[in-house]
Parts: sequence; C-alpha cells; structure tokens
Amino acid sequence: MEELQSTEILDREILEDARKKAHRILKSAESTINEQNIKWEKKTAESINALEKKYDELKKMEAEKVMARLPIDKLRAKNEKIEKWLREAEDVWYQSLKRERILELLTGALSKRLDFYGKIDDSKKKNAYYYGITSEEADSILKSVNVFCEVEEIPLENRYPSVILETEDVKITASIQKIVNHYLHVNRFELVEALVGREFMREI
Repeated sequence: MEELQSTEILDREILEDARKKAHRILKSAESTINEQNIKWEKKTAESINALEKKYDELKKMEAEKVMARLPIDKLRAKNEKIEKWLREAEDVWYQSLKRERILELLTGALSKRLDFYGKIDDSKKKNAYYYGITSEEADSILKSVNVFCEVEEIPLENRYPSVILETEDVKITASIQKIVNHYLHVNRFELVEALVGREFMREI
C-alpha cells in the first residue's frame, strides 16, 4: 500500500515538473514572440519613415524641377504665341497686296540678286522656274530684268510665290517668303511690340 502511494506521489511530482517545464517553455516562447513583434514593429516603422522621407525628398526635388522649368515653359509658350501672331499678321499683309504689288516685289528681289551676282553669261544655258504665279507673269518678271529663257512651273511647299533662275554657275531665288523673312529679321522687335505691346514683352 505504501509502495502504491509512493508511486502516485512520484507520478504527481513528474506531472507537476512537466507542467512547470511546459509553462516555462510557453512563457519563453511568448516572450520571444513578443520580442520579435517589437523588433518587427520597430523595423516596419523605420521602413515607413524611410519611405516617407524618400517620398518627401522626391516630391521636393520634383517641385524644384517644376519651379525651375516654369519660366522656361512660360517663355516657350509666349514665343509660340508671338510666332503664331506674326504668321497671322504675315498672312493678313500678303492677302492685302494687289497682284501688281506682288509682281513688283518679286521683280525687285530678282533684280537685286542679279545686281549682286553680276551679269549672267548669255552663252550659258539658263532655266527659270516659278511657283504661285502664272507663266505669263513669270515671263514678264524675267524680261523686266533682261533675262530671256523658257519658264517652267514647279511644285513647292512655299506659302508664297517664287521665281528661280538657274545657270551652270548659280541659282538665284526671288520669293515673297524671303522678303518676309528678311523684314521680320530686321524689324522683328518693332513688329512684335506693335502686335502684343511692351507689357506682354516684359512679362515672363
């Protein structure tokens, strides 16, 4: 009987010891899990802070780029407007010209270029081409500058009429577009000021 009681006591002690060990293991595991959770939360918070800092830096850099680019973009937009208005004014000016004036301008331009080049050797082959006018008008322009040759119409992408004289040595072009370009180059400031005003030109 005493032996049976001793066995029961021993069993209880073994169970109690096992229970304590299990409790210590569970408590240790719980502590480890809590420590890992704290580390993970800290690491997550640090990662979030780093991402937020990086995002703020990128946002600041992009804002600085936009602000630095803004005057250039405004200037580009302003120049595009001015070019558009100049082109429109150019078209209005051309549409206001009488046909006789257009032919006079072409004749004058061709005469000036011939004077600059010098006398053309009549023994050399000459070819003349025109665009935006009739063959009779082109022939009349050439005769008025003492050039006599056949004329031929050619397709061009020019907006305005042209007369072209070619020899073996030189190619001379008289065109309304060249006249316009020269005038715009020489008098650009005055033209733009007349179109948009001084205040607009001062603005950036």
